Formats: sequence, C-alpha cells, structure tokens
Amino acid sequence: MTDISIQIRTDLFDPEVEQAAIRHHCQQSGALVSFVGIMRDFNDDQRIATMQIEHYPEMTERAIRTLAQTAALRWPLEAVRIIHRVGQLNPQTPIVLIAVASAHRKEAFRACEFLIDELKKAVPLWKKERTTTGVEYWVAVRTSKDQATAKN
Repeated sequence: MTDISIQIRTDLFDPEVEQAAIRHHCQQSGALVSFVGIMRDFNDDQRIATMQIEHYPEMTERAIRTLAQTAALRWPLEAVRIIHRVGQLNPQTPIVLIAVASAHRKEAFRACEFLIDELKKAVPLWKKERTTTGVEYWVAVRTSKDQATAKN
C-alpha cells in the first residue's frame, strides 16, 4: 500500500526537508524522484512581483489525492508526497513539490512526470500575477500537455 501525503498550504516549505522525511519513512526504496516548481521572476518580458493562487480547498485536495491514487495504481510506489502552496507567493519560492518513492527509478520518474503533468491540467487552481509595475492578470490555464510543451 502506497503512503500518500497531500498538503495544501499557505506557508513556505523546504523541499529538502520534505524529501528527507520520505527517505526516512521509505528506507527500502531504491529511488526518490521529486519535482519542485518555483515561482519565476518573469513571465514573458514582464517582471513579476507576486502571484496569488486561489482554490476551492476541498476540491483541490480531492483532485490531487485522486491523481496520487491513480499513480499508485499504475506504478509500484512506496510513497507519494504532494505539497502545493496557495495564497500570495513571492518570486523564487517553491510553489509545488511532488516526491515519489519506489523500488526502482523508472517507475518513480514516470509517476512523478505523470503527477505534475496531470496536476497542471486537472487541479482547480487559479493564478493571478502582479507585475512590478502594478499590472495584474490571470494566468491562462493549460488544458493539455501539448499546450504546456508548445509554450516552453
């Protein structure tokens, strides 16, 4: 049975501390793969001062938990930890952590990639960026992996 931990929080977290906790809990794992999403300083040519992430708490946690459970059914995972911040964020701070422990790296990599791709598409989160010049705008939702890839 996969140990699944989901946290939606407003406070800053330390990705290294979170990964260490998984390593301590899953000492038999041969692989720990993680993704840390960081708030960027720029969006296109605009310097970003802050980002506000809004959500519906119960819907957001349920959607993330469903993704984690789906990954645990597809791959033999020992643990999945997902942390996503909401509220006001500052540039260069972590927004999201996805960490996956498994006996083998291949499964851990695939599960981690699946989780971040699906989280970006399926989880109800709304982001509003504010530039250093005071302009505010909602960040467009990516509806498919192809759109996300095309922009990069």
